[in-house]
Amino acid sequence: MTRRLLLGMAVFASGVVSAQSLPDVLKNGEEVFAKTCATGYCHGARGSAAGAPRLAARGFDQGYLAETVFGGIPGTAMPSFGTSLPLSDVVAVVAYVATLNGIANPDISVLGGPVPGQRARAVLTGEALRGAQLFSDAVRSFGRCSTCHEISGLGTPVASPIAKIPANAAALKTLPTPNVKTATLDRESMPALVLSESKQKTIFYDLTGAPPVQRTAEPGTVRFTNGGRWNHASFIKAYDDPELTAILVYLRAVVAP
Repeated sequence: MTRRLLLGMAVFASGVVSAQSLPDVLKNGEEVFAKTCATGYCHGARGSAAGAPRLAARGFDQGYLAETVFGGIPGTAMPSFGTSLPLSDVVAVVAYVATLNGIANPDISVLGGPVPGQRARAVLTGEALRGAQLFSDAVRSFGRCSTCHEISGLGTPVASPIAKIPANAAALKTLPTPNVKTATLDRESMPALVLSESKQKTIFYDLTGAPPVQRTAEPGTVRFTNGGRWNHASFIKAYDDPELTAILVYLRAVVAP
């Protein structure tokens, strides 16, 4: 059975599923997840993790979840459910896991293809595939790149979208970070990324440790100055140079020039 035919079936199935109410689809998704994904050495109840990676509160978008559940992850224990489960169940599981990642109203008509407005995901091999795995490597805990960066729906968008790829590992370590400021709040100074400033409140990320902590301050209680001692190398020290090089190969494969 070809990939094109599978996607065609997915589109047909999604049309059937979307005729149901969202609560019914999510209930089915939770039941299928409990029987299929939460058992044994897998993802645990409500995606809380058992042997496999945690799925809840990871910042995954629905496009990434659909591709992963439908096609699996080659070279890992994550199988493809696109041919082993009814497609209506796949749609339901994707929608259910999306709610575990903060998506209150998942689109139950999307399966297998990119989410509207997003680029199609690149097919990765070799060093690019290794770099993708390193980018969100759970073994490194909060020392992984996806703690602060989002690519193709994977990760947390603390920093601005990556627009220019550094030339090599050394350049990545010394990457300029002009948006990082020094915040002073209650006589405490900390490196910070400002999210918003308004008459009602100021919101910023405190970069003192990993992961960054989102903080909210009353107007006039926090002061920002340019510069500081924070540097990119301190946040990516969990990787060695060959690993950083592989991550750069991955970024060149998926980030538009």
